[in-house]
Amino acid sequence: MSAKKTVRTGIVGAGFAASLHFEAIRKVHCANVEVQGVYALDRAEEYARARGLRVCGSLAELIQMSDVLHVCTTASSHEEVAVAALAAGKFAVVEKPLTGYFGDGTDAFNGDRFPKTVALEEALASIQRMLQAEKKSNGRILYAENWVYAPAIQKEREIIQKTGAQVLWIHGEEAHSGSHAKTYAYWKFSGGGVMIGKGCHPLTAALYLKAVEGKARSGRPIRPASVSARAHAITRLPGFRDEGHIRCDYHDIDDFSLMHVVFEDGTVADIFASDIILGGIHNWVEVAANNHRTFCNLNPNTAMQTYNPVEANFKDIYVVEKIGTKQGWAFTSPDEDWFSGYQQEMEAFYQTAAHGDPVESDSTLAANAISTIYSAYVSSERGGAEAPVRTF
Repeated sequence: MSAKKTVRTGIVGAGFAASLHFEAIRKVHCANVEVQGVYALDRAEEYARARGLRVCGSLAELIQMSDVLHVCTTASSHEEVAVAALAAGKFAVVEKPLTGYFGDGTDAFNGDRFPKTVALEEALASIQRMLQAEKKSNGRILYAENWVYAPAIQKEREIIQKTGAQVLWIHGEEAHSGSHAKTYAYWKFSGGGVMIGKGCHPLTAALYLKAVEGKARSGRPIRPASVSARAHAITRLPGFRDEGHIRCDYHDIDDFSLMHVVFEDGTVADIFASDIILGGIHNWVEVAANNHRTFCNLNPNTAMQTYNPVEANFKDIYVVEKIGTKQGWAFTSPDEDWFSGYQQEMEAFYQTAAHGDPVESDSTLAANAISTIYSAYVSSERGGAEAPVRTF
């Protein structure tokens, strides 16, 4: 039996996403993954010390040491870091969203007060630069959209492929009570609000499943053609009453959104995203096809339920992300990362890096998600008028 191939990897960033990536890397079986170190502008020493890693003094140093680079920084730096890795012939595992528009670089920039057509054009230009860098590179962009690899979504992929299903309507949602990251409150770091920060997940799952359908039936993916959308800032309304349960310190971003996507074949998807929902994460996709119906419940799901009469009993027990309280009944997740697709995603990425396997969540899927989202912001600015989607 031949020895596993060794793949050197580096992590850029030291926040929530970087922690998720490190834990998922530890579960990779198809290759021996050696984490060379971490580079981050903030908390690098703390992150490295907790994991026994080396802190690199520059991005260039980490790239030189690595075959794969994990881009776990704020979205505003994704393009810069990924392009640098690709230019060196390395693979870039890029967190969501792939890229976007992050303002004009001035302190006075405000996400509420600029034409969203500018955001769309700038985001498309960023996508083109990243795709061009990938085209010239020996490496590839591996888009870290865990929803694609979630077991429920992959099972639905199998159903669509094997039954020749026609997907008529997809209904998806990601919702909870607010992001972990302080920088998320500002458009200049996040590239938008909940429509991009959370909407990208169910949207990308919908785009993926329609692409799967098209390839299975005709050899060509079915792509998005247009989008109608509304985005709102509910917690910034003058009449919002803060009870301390929902994050409400957003500066210039939306906290509720709806995208209605029309595909090339005339079928549709409705994608909700929200930061105003209590009771934990709500991640799901419903597929209505001509020969079946599926509910993909990523979180919560009914794999396990617990009843805890006293909060303190579960003090040292992880229940589920953002649940708020551990008292009473809860949909306790026995392995949240597995249900969410994190370890499956990473296994697939290292199959690509080590063995050249094709990747399901690639740069084209990521590009089409970003194009759809920024077209949706244009639509919302126009009161929900339909906007065309440019695809790749």
